[in-house]
Parts: sequence; C-alpha cells; structure tokens
Amino acid sequence: MNSTIEMANKASDKSLKHPINVTSEIGTLRTVMLKRPGKEVENLTPEYLQRLLFDDIPYLPIIQREHDYFAETLKNRGIEVLYLEKLVSETLSNSDIKNQFLDEMLAESQMSANGATATLKEYLLSFSTQEMVDKIMGGVLKKEIDTRKKTHLYELMDDHYPFYLDPMPNLYFTRDPAASIGNGLSINKMREPARQRESMFMQYIIKHHPRFASHDVPVWLDRDYGFSIEGGDELVLSDEVVAIGVSARTSAKAIEKLAVNLFKKQNSIKKVVAVEIPKCRAFMHLDTVFTMVDYDKFTIHPEIQDSKGEMNVYILEKGETEETVSITHRNNLQEALKEVLGLSELVLIPCGGGDEIAASREQWNDGSNTLAIAPGVVVTYDRNYISNELLRQHGIEVIEVLSSELSRGRGGPRCMSMPIVRENLK
Repeated sequence: MNSTIEMANKASDKSLKHPINVTSEIGTLRTVMLKRPGKEVENLTPEYLQRLLFDDIPYLPIIQREHDYFAETLKNRGIEVLYLEKLVSETLSNSDIKNQFLDEMLAESQMSANGATATLKEYLLSFSTQEMVDKIMGGVLKKEIDTRKKTHLYELMDDHYPFYLDPMPNLYFTRDPAASIGNGLSINKMREPARQRESMFMQYIIKHHPRFASHDVPVWLDRDYGFSIEGGDELVLSDEVVAIGVSARTSAKAIEKLAVNLFKKQNSIKKVVAVEIPKCRAFMHLDTVFTMVDYDKFTIHPEIQDSKGEMNVYILEKGETEETVSITHRNNLQEALKEVLGLSELVLIPCGGGDEIAASREQWNDGSNTLAIAPGVVVTYDRNYISNELLRQHGIEVIEVLSSELSRGRGGPRCMSMPIVRENLK
C-alpha cells in the first residue's frame, strides 16, 4: 500500500488546494482520520482506570478486530482512511522535528520533574520512528529502562506507580483533540490531564506533514489557549453555523474565544450556537447526546432537556468590534435549530425511543453518537437496536458496526472519527 506521503504527492490539484474541508456534519465523507487501538489499551489496569478516564478494560485483539471492521466499513463506502499513528510517524521523519517533538512531549509528560527526561529520550530514540510513536502512545513502563541507564537515586528507586510515560488509551477517539471547521481546525486544550498531550500530535501534523504543511491551514483556536474545548462538543451544522456544547469538557470561555476568532478570520460562518448540557460523565460531550443525521433530522437524548422540554441555548454572532460577540438566549433547542438553519420543520429522534430505561442504556452505549457519512446515511453501534430501528423508521440508512469492546471506552462512531474532507452540501 502507498504511504500517506505518497498518496498526498499523487493527490489531484483540487484536493491539494483543500487538504481540510468540513462545512457540515452530513456532507458525503471523503477523508477521515482514525487511530487503531494499540498497546495503550493493554496498559490499562483497574487501579488506574479513573486516572486514564476508562470505566473498564477492553480486550485488545477484539477491540482491534472491531475497529478494523469499522475502518473497512468506511473504506467500502469509498472513504479514504488516514491513521493518526502513521501520520505522526511520517511527520517526524525529519530528525530535527523528531527531537523537538520529543522534547515537548516529555516536558508535557512532566518527566522533567523527576529528572528522567534524558534517560527516556535516549530510550525512545533507540527505536525506529514508527516504533517510537507507538511507544509514546502506548506508554513507557519503568521496568523497560535498563537499570544500568539509571544514574540517579530517584531513577533507581521504584515507587508504586509503574509508568515513566502514561499510556494514551483515549487516542482512538480521534474526534476530540482537534476538530475540522471549514478549511481550518481547532487544536484543542483538553480538559483532563490524561488527554492533554493528545492534541500535540495534530499540532505537529498540520505544521510539518507534507499533506498539510504547505497549505497554511488556519488554526481557529490553538492548544495553548487557557480554557478547555474538545472536538466531541464541536458540530458543524452548515457552512454558516457551528454548534458547540457547553459541557463537562468544554468551557464557555473557549467557545466565545473560538467564535471571536472564526468571525474575525473567515467570512462563511455567521453563527455559533452554544448548547448547555448537563455536566456529568454520562453526558461527556454534545455528540454523546445529540448528532445530525440528515438535513432536518437529529438524534437526541431526551434527558438533556428539562421536564418542559427546555434547555439553555445561546446564539453567538459577530459583535460591534473584532474582539466581541453578540449573544442572544433561547430555551428551546428545536426552535433554535430551525431558526439558525432556516428550516420550517425539524425532527428530533429520541435515543432509545424516549423510553426511560432503553434511552438511558443506549445513551450510555452511545446510541446518540452517530457518524453521518452522507445525508441520511449513518454509522452506528449494533448494540443500540432500539435507536437504530427508530432511525430507520425516519428514513435514515443505518450501517451497524461491531461494538462489544469499542464501547467500553465510552465513545461511539462519531467519537472515533475525525473528518478531514467532506463534500459541500448543494
């Protein structure tokens, strides 16, 4: 198979001009980035599940098989699948860039605090570039380092924590560290320490990988901004409207800053819709409770609304100056969506059919987390059979993928995919 670099070099003039193009949630998907689960999943242990944001430990051979099935499902629909781990390896083919990356990664991993940076860097550089990337993603155990390489007392002494470098088991949720918006992207400051290093990969890819580096891809918000935002909360509803969840992982300040930057640096997006959802583990991101499946159809978990069917929705538009926004409040999501999208009718399809038990169960298993690959065509987990049947009753083509182990990470098909290129809606 040709490498990603070779494919980039052979790409058409049209695609070279637009390495990123996402102007909707439902435009026909052409290119997507995934991360195949690897050693980082096997480095989960019960004692450190909470620290690494997992509720259970997936079985690696099966989660890989399920992820491969997911990837093949997309490829069978003519979608180009890029792998994060391969893109990073290709990005670091230059030794100067590799050394710079390692220095930054180890600094963010807080290795300088215990003095192990030099030892770790030497160890990581002993591998091939791809093996080094896999090792950084998978985590480095203290027992891996030859005792003869440890020259300080604090390196020789073992404590109870087994890692020099934490594994990154959440990486297969490629949606969160960065989000494509229009012809640019946000490179996100992640909320939880366990995930904060993840967005560095995309920062380097955009800046140094040949597929992207020569195109001066706009970064609407970078990972150095002081407040958190994550891609699972960022939904591109149309070429003029972006919806962003105010959630446990995404702050109102980051949303406002992103809106200011979008209005200042481009002319297409006119509105940012901030949707406040309950801040809890089950409702981690907006896309765990709400996704777009067609021009006028959305999935929704009913529990994000109050007993009157209301919730806080804020519409941000360009303010009087470049650094300000105008904000108006709505309390009905359906009406707010009809307003910003210019629709007379709009359907909200309830997860689990709205049944108290089925809705909660299937939302926990990402029943509302659909990946649209074309208008009215979505990829879902097979386990959410009630939600899937309801989608079909509403005229949606549902493509089911295996999910027994993938779902243990608390994310569905949308969480596992970062669209790079979608066709524009007509």
